[in-house]
This record gives sequence, structure tokens and C-alpha cells, in this order.
Amino acid sequence: MFSNSNKWLAGILLTALFTSKIAIGQNPEQSPITLTDVWNKAAVYNKQLQMQYLRVQGSQQQVKAARDERLPEIKANGTYARVSNLAMYEKGLFNAPSQFPVVHQFYQVGADAYLNLYNGGKTSREIQVRQTESELAQEQSNLTGTEIRYKAANHYLDIYRFRMYEKVLLLDIKEREKELEEIRQLMKNGVVLKSDVLRAELKLSNQKVTLLEIRNSLQIANQRLNIMIGQSDSIDNKLALDTLDLSSIPQKSYEAYLADANEHSFAFKISEKETALSELKLKEVKSNILPKVGLYAEYAYTYPQIQFFPYAISLYGLGQVGVKAGMPISALYQNKHKREAAKINLERQEIEHADTQDQVRQEVRAAYLRYTEALERIRVAQENILQAQENFRIVNNTYFNQLSLLTDLLDAETQLLQSRFDLTTAEVTAQLQYYQLLKATGNL
Repeated sequence: MFSNSNKWLAGILLTALFTSKIAIGQNPEQSPITLTDVWNKAAVYNKQLQMQYLRVQGSQQQVKAARDERLPEIKANGTYARVSNLAMYEKGLFNAPSQFPVVHQFYQVGADAYLNLYNGGKTSREIQVRQTESELAQEQSNLTGTEIRYKAANHYLDIYRFRMYEKVLLLDIKEREKELEEIRQLMKNGVVLKSDVLRAELKLSNQKVTLLEIRNSLQIANQRLNIMIGQSDSIDNKLALDTLDLSSIPQKSYEAYLADANEHSFAFKISEKETALSELKLKEVKSNILPKVGLYAEYAYTYPQIQFFPYAISLYGLGQVGVKAGMPISALYQNKHKREAAKINLERQEIEHADTQDQVRQEVRAAYLRYTEALERIRVAQENILQAQENFRIVNNTYFNQLSLLTDLLDAETQLLQSRFDLTTAEVTAQLQYYQLLKATGNL
């Protein structure tokens, strides 16, 4: 039977493989990619997730191996030897011995079995340890998956941000080119000085250099996303969004997000599993002083018969069955410090678990405040654009009516462009902070 997490992963694998087959006959540059598509591809192709998935599989096999310890131990063995004559030193070691001939061949073939009945609960605890380690590996895989999804969202939104920057800057460059032509015409008419033309040209050149930086940053972000989802560096990802729809994000209180974190946070679950492992190891150390009881059986064929008198130069078979019991008496004094060390480790792990809970609460609080702060920045940025547009309109009219300086116009243009950049930055930051909040609560 598959667990829910394995079913979820299998579904992602099938979806991603199916969509990748469809895309074979299509030009990837013409197919918009959604953030969900990015997450699905990352779940299949990301190397960190592949390693974590293999780790989970390995831990599941270790659980099965621990359960196999309940089965009886069966061994087959054989011995073959060449035996020398029997030397009898009747007159002492320094005198020649008498040689008595013996059968020079000896061989034995047999098998034995042992079934553990009781060993202080070690087998059951070993199964519990391996099961807990398997659950821990699953939670660590979930945490890695969350971190990969957050990084993928970061790269995805970086592409969006730089493309919006490019779009805004291209529009601004087009407007500045028209404006430069108007200023040149004013200079021909003797209305403005040549210095105004030079300043406008200088600003336009700087804008084009900024455009180059934005496009290079876009290529870097695009490559990072391609590497994360297993695509070629040459693929230019077309995003399936033009604007961020932040209105669809549900608004919840800090207490609601904190309750989600206490229930779903992977970091908290990992700390819980590590504490449970420490408890099991303490119980395991305590069981070192308990007796061991088991059934055993063995049977062997031996030649010649020299174990019992009278001896016989012939093959014989001998078997026995019974109960074996042992008590590790030395563990009564050798196990003391091991038990204390395991107890101290458990206390440390409990403190670490409480510290993890504090860290999760702190992370949720910080993410929540930064998210609400980013929403406020969007509102302020929208107002700033309106103010910057009005300021630019006024200064633009006054400059071309010779009522203000070119520096005032250039400042107004810079403020308008920066306000548009700020709005894009605020929208992307708000979306990313929301994903950070989901990551902190274990819901991403």
C-alpha cells in the first residue's frame, strides 16, 4: 500500500511525464509555463529532491530489514581437514615420541537454527527506530520539497519582475526619445541651450545601459529556473501571467497561521521525530541488562566419530534441540554511563525541540509581518505612481513653456519611472512573502 505522500509524489511524476510528452511536438518558447508547472517539473527533475526520494526509499527498506530480524537465523556450515599422526611423548617433550596412526581425513557438514524468543525488546525497538527514521526521512524530504518550491517561485517571480522592468523601461525609453527630439527642435529654434540636449542624451544613454543590465539579469534568472526544473539553458520561459493577482490570496490572522504551523510545520515534525528517536535509544540502552532467551536446533554429519567413546571410523550424525538463555551480568556495571549519556542526549533533544518551536513561531511572525508590510507597500506604490504622473505632467508642461528647468523635468521623469519599478517590486515581494509564510507554516 502507498502512503498519502507517496501517492502525491506518484501523481506529480505522472503529470509531469505526461505534460513533457505533450510538449515534445511543441515549441517550448511558445508555451507559457505556470508556477504549478514549474513545481511539478522540479519535483521530477530537481537533483536534491531525487536524492531525498532515494533516501526515503532506503529508509523504507531498512524498516523491512528490521522486521526480518524476527525470522529465525539458519546457517549451514562445513569443515574439511587433514589430520596428522598422534604423537605421544611418553618420555617427555625432549625425547622422541611414539607415533600412533589415525584417520587422516576429517569432515563435518551440518546446519543450525536459532529463533529469538526474548532479547529485552531490542528487536521491537529496532523496528520502531527504523520506522521513526523512515518517517523522519519523509519529513525531511517534505521540507526539501517546500524549500525547492520556494526557490522555484523566487526564480519564477524574478523572471516576472525583470520582464516588467524591461516593459516599463522600454516604454520610458520610447517616450524619452520623443522628448529628446522635441528638445533638439527647441534648440534649433534657439529656445533652449545645447546643454539641455546633452543632458537628455546622457539620460537616454544611461537608460539603455540599465535596460542591458535588466536583460542580463533576466537571462540569469531564466537559467536558474531552467536548471531547477531540468530544462536546457537556451529555453526562454514564457510566464503564464502578466499581472499578479494578489486579491485571490486568502487573508488570515497571525494566530491562524501560527496554528497551521504548529500542525503542519515540517521543521517542527522533524524535531518531534528526532526527540522520539532519542527516547527509543534511551530505552534500548536500558534493555542491555535484560536476559536473552531463544530456541535453537542443530544437526551435523561428521567423519570419523571421535567425539564420544567408543570411537568409530565411520560417518555419524548427531542433532540437538533446546533452549538457550543468557544474562549479560557485566552490563550491570558497564551500562551505567551509557544510560546516563543517552538520558542527557534525550534532555538535550527535548530542549532543542522546544527551541525549534520558538524558531517556527518567530519565523511565522516575521513572515506574517513582512507580508502585511508588502501589501501596504503596494498601496503606497500605487498612490506614488498617481502623484508622480501628476508631477510629471505639471513639470513637463512648464518646461516646454519655459517655466521650469530641464533638471526639474529629468527629476520628475526619474521619480515616475522609479515609482513604476517600486510597484512591480512591491507586488513581487508581497507574492514571495506569502510563499515564505506558507513555507513557514508547512503549507507550501
